[in-house]
Amino acid sequence: MCDIKRFTDIYNEITTLSADNTLQLVLEAPTEEEKEFYEMVGDFLLQIKQREVIKKNLF
Repeated sequence: MCDIKRFTDIYNEITTLSADNTLQLVLEAPTEEEKEFYEMVGDFLLQIKQREVIKKNLF
């Protein structure tokens, strides 16, 4: 069975990353697979910010 609390905690931690943090993770990733993962995380976080800007009619 999946430890929901553990993964919720991981999600909450990931959502606190800044663009600089995700860039650093991408640049320092030891494998191509990890690099791609961090790029996807960065894209996800950017999409969240874009939705917030659009919702507030700032775009």
